[in-house]
Amino acid sequence: MEFNLKTGSVEKQRSACLIIAVSQPRQLSAAGQAVDKASDGFLSKIINKGDMDGEVGQSLLLYNVPGTVADRILLIGIGDEKNLTERSFSRVIANLQSALANSGATDAHSCLSDITVGSHDIEWNIRHTVMKLSHGEYKFDQMKSIKAKKKKGLKKFTLHLSSRSGLEKAEIAVAQGVAINAGMDMARDLGNLPGNVCTPNYIAKQAKQLAKGNKLLTVEVLEEADMRKLKMGSLLSVGMGSREPAKLVSLEYKGGKAKDKPIVLVGKGVTFDTGGISLKGGAGMDEMKYDMCGAASVLGTINAIAKLKLAVNVVGIVPTTENMPDGLATKPGDIVTSMSGQTIEVLNTDAEGRLILCDALTYAEKFNPRYVIDIATLTGACIVALGKVPSAVLGNDETLINSLIASGKTIEDKLWELPLWDEYQEQLDSNFADIANIGGRDAGTITAACFLSRFAKKYKWAHLDIAGTAWKSGAEKGATGRPVPLLTQFILDHC
Repeated sequence: MEFNLKTGSVEKQRSACLIIAVSQPRQLSAAGQAVDKASDGFLSKIINKGDMDGEVGQSLLLYNVPGTVADRILLIGIGDEKNLTERSFSRVIANLQSALANSGATDAHSCLSDITVGSHDIEWNIRHTVMKLSHGEYKFDQMKSIKAKKKKGLKKFTLHLSSRSGLEKAEIAVAQGVAINAGMDMARDLGNLPGNVCTPNYIAKQAKQLAKGNKLLTVEVLEEADMRKLKMGSLLSVGMGSREPAKLVSLEYKGGKAKDKPIVLVGKGVTFDTGGISLKGGAGMDEMKYDMCGAASVLGTINAIAKLKLAVNVVGIVPTTENMPDGLATKPGDIVTSMSGQTIEVLNTDAEGRLILCDALTYAEKFNPRYVIDIATLTGACIVALGKVPSAVLGNDETLINSLIASGKTIEDKLWELPLWDEYQEQLDSNFADIANIGGRDAGTITAACFLSRFAKKYKWAHLDIAGTAWKSGAEKGATGRPVPLLTQFILDHC
C-alpha cells in the first residue's frame, strides 16, 4: 500500500473515499465540520437522525455528499475523544480498514491524523495508522500451490494534515511506520515458514540477502568448525541430534560513529524444537517451528533500521540450530562446557534455548556493547504467568529495563518486568557441574533468565521472553512479528 501526505481544504480533496471522525456524542471532527459546512449541513442532518452516534466500532458510508468531490465519505466512530486510548484507536483503524475493504474504494483520504490519542502527538498517530493498516494487509500464502485471488482493495492511503508546518515530521513518521512493518513482515514470513524450509542455513542466507547492496551492513556466518575453535560446546550440544549443521550468524549495522558502542540484539534461532531426547508431546508440536521467532525479530529489526538509515551501531547475533532426537543427541545428565568456561549439566534437553543463547551472550563481549538484549521464545511458564498480552523482561540494569518498558508502551508492544533476585539462583545448583540448565517447576521464566545472567555479567543486559507474544494459535494461527516494533522503537529512542 502506498502512503501519502496532503494539506489543503478537506472538502476539495478528490478521493474514492474521504474519511471523517465522529466522536461521542454525535460530534463531528474539525475536518468533518468543514465538510458539513460545504455540504450545507448534510453530515450533521444524517448524524442527528441517529444513524451515527460516534461509538467506537461504528461506521457509516455515504455517497454523493453535496459540496464535495469525493466519491464516498466514510464516517468512523472514535468514542469519547478526551478518553481515547491506544487500544481504542487501534480498534478505530481496524474498523476503518474493514469498512474500506467492503467499500470497493482503491484509494482513501483520511482526516483522522488530528485526533488526539492520550498524550501522543500527531506523529505517533500517523505512524500508528500506517503500521496498523500495513499489518492488516499481511498474507502468507508462499507455500500454497493456488494463491488467493487478489482483490482490488486499497492501493493508496493519504493522511490529511491541517497545516504544512508539521509536514517534515509527518514524513518521518510515515517512513518509520512503513519500515517497522517491513521488519515485522520479514519476521512473520520467517516464523510462518515450515521447519523443512526455514533451516539454520536458510536463516544464514536471509541474513546475507539482507546485507546485499547495503554498505552499512555486513554479515559473518560461523560454521560448526568455527564454533568448535571458539569452544562453544553449549551451543553445539543442542544440534548434535540434527543433520542440519548449526550456525552462528552475526550482522553488523554501522550507521553511527566508529567510536560509538553498539546495541547488541541476540535472537534464539531454534528452527524446529522437538525437545530432543526429552521429547515433547505430539499435540501442537507443529508450532515448534516458531521457536526461532527471536532470531526472526532480530533480522526484522535490522531490516527496519537499515531502511531508515539510522545513525546508530547495532549488532544482531543469531545462534541457530535444530533440536532433534538421534543416537548422537545430547542426553539428560550430559555435561557440556560453554564458551565462557562454565560447565552445564543438561538435565532437560528441552531447555535448549538457554544453551545456545549462553554462548551467543559470551560471544557478544567481543563487540564491546553499549547494551545487550536477548530475545527468545524461552519458556511456557511465561505464558502461564503473563498470557499472550505482554512479553516478559528481566535483566541486570534497571535503567535499561525501564527504557525498554517505556519504548514498548510508546509503540504498543508491551513488556512486564519479572524479578531477577539472587534467591532464585540456587535453584540452578548442580552436584556435578557449575550450573544446571533447569531449576525445577517453580518460577521457570525467572530461573531461565537466572541461567542467562551467569553469562551476561560483563555488560548491561536485558532478556525478553516472547513465548506468549511471538505467534498466535487457533483460527488466527501465525507469527505476529513482535517484538520488532519494541526493538525498533528502543533503537530510535537511543539514536
